[in-house]
Amino acid sequence: MSLESRLNQVIDAAISGETIVGAVVLVHQNGRPVYERAAGYADRESGKKTAKDTIFRMASVTKPLVAATALALVEKGELALEAPVSDYLPWFRPRLADGAPAAITIHHLLTHTSGLAYDSSLEQLPVEERINQGLLNTDLDFEANFSRVNRRPLGFAPGASWMYSYATDILGAAIAAVTGGTLEAAVVEHVCGPLGMNDTRFHVTDTDRLATAYADQRPRPMPMTDPQWLSNDEGASFNFSPSRIFNPSAFQSGGAGMAGTAVDFIRFLNALQKGGEPILSREMTEKGLSNQIGRHLHSPGVKFGYFGSVTVNPEAAELPVPAGTVTWGGVYGNSWLLDPKNGISLVSYSNTALEGCTGAFPNDLVKALYAA
Repeated sequence: MSLESRLNQVIDAAISGETIVGAVVLVHQNGRPVYERAAGYADRESGKKTAKDTIFRMASVTKPLVAATALALVEKGELALEAPVSDYLPWFRPRLADGAPAAITIHHLLTHTSGLAYDSSLEQLPVEERINQGLLNTDLDFEANFSRVNRRPLGFAPGASWMYSYATDILGAAIAAVTGGTLEAAVVEHVCGPLGMNDTRFHVTDTDRLATAYADQRPRPMPMTDPQWLSNDEGASFNFSPSRIFNPSAFQSGGAGMAGTAVDFIRFLNALQKGGEPILSREMTEKGLSNQIGRHLHSPGVKFGYFGSVTVNPEAAELPVPAGTVTWGGVYGNSWLLDPKNGISLVSYSNTALEGCTGAFPNDLVKALYAA
């Protein structure tokens, strides 16, 4: 069976089985398209079909773009990987469990080794103590929101472990501070602009092309409420506000705040495939695509770089990808893969949470991609 047939089979099953409402799936090899398809509905209730240029809420697919912006600023001498974040954000003064100051660095933020952690209970605290983690709506700015971190002990000393977190939001705040403008302006200047990613922003460039956000339900996904609360099979909770993207008062979440197209994002992956040009040096790109957490593990056989998880032992990870493959996703329903060994880039944007990110769909796409 051909690659096209295998991928079509996965997508057709997800659309007809109503686990996914709409999706755009792109596969490029060495920068050239080998598979591109838009399927299902951008808005099922109105009958609007998904197109290649449909705009999706990206959630954590925002993170690698903000990471690349930070690394570009490192190469320009405006940020330093080992510098304390407080050098750039004087109001950010996190502490350990014993009350001692904690020196979180830019490197710690990039690698999720800061001691911070995503925790839905932070959004259930009394109003004056709540920490918005990038998906729920808010009128708070960076300082008003994340200075509240100072009141709560870190989960561990920076560098002592790995834990996925809203660290990239604080990285975004540092980027905005050193550049003297908005986070969006910095990402556009250093990444999206040079790569021609014209629809990837912290606002919606064309509301007519924005996909409706859907939530996993049975027998079929339903349009998200606002807010929307979802849990995965492991019991992790995710809190969404689809309207957040339209609120100019909300801080621009470096970890979850962008919307854009799959066509845009594969340009970013292809740039990393060819060594980072024109946004990063080859040396910095290779550093970002390699293990940056040392002996710590993200999961069995998997480490973490600056852009996403790095498979170092495919057998231990039980993944069909070669060693060195970098992957991640976004809980609104997105996933991506970069395989430097074979020059393969895969982007899957869907409007169905959580299935399009943590469900069977992205795993089945990867299995189809590497099936003999």
